[in-house]
Amino acid sequence: MTEAGSIVVIEDDPAIADLIELYLRREGFAVYATNTGERGLELIEERSPRAVVLDLGLAGAIDGLDVCRRLRSTSFVPVVMVTARDDEIDRVVGLEAGADDYLIKPFSPRELIARVRAVLRRVDFDTNRSESSDREPLEVDGVVIGRARPEARAGDEV
Repeated sequence: MTEAGSIVVIEDDPAIADLIELYLRREGFAVYATNTGERGLELIEERSPRAVVLDLGLAGAIDGLDVCRRLRSTSFVPVVMVTARDDEIDRVVGLEAGADDYLIKPFSPRELIARVRAVLRRVDFDTNRSESSDREPLEVDGVVIGRARPEARAGDEV
């Protein structure tokens, strides 16, 4: 099986983190896991993952909502939020913070994999391309569209 790219998992429950990691690895993903928001942001910066699986209710100074908001200020990496919070307002807040999908615990690991694959399709990633080619800008008729940064340029004009 070819590697499908990397995924950062930020989950503070070790049993759930292990289960998520197991299923993602079976699908060919390289997985980088942590239990804190602070380290999660560092891993995202270091690894430039194809997606992030993020627990909403992290302990520590930075919870899942903060991680998602900070991530959205610099990146379009897909985020699948996993959480025990199942109220409508929690789902709305999570999605408005920038999550691409929201999965309520307990969840089926197969459903999580399907949702990760779905968000990757929606952001136009091809699982057969290398991660470095996913970061190179796209140029069409003199307009350069950044993939790593959310900007477009026509000549010197942003």
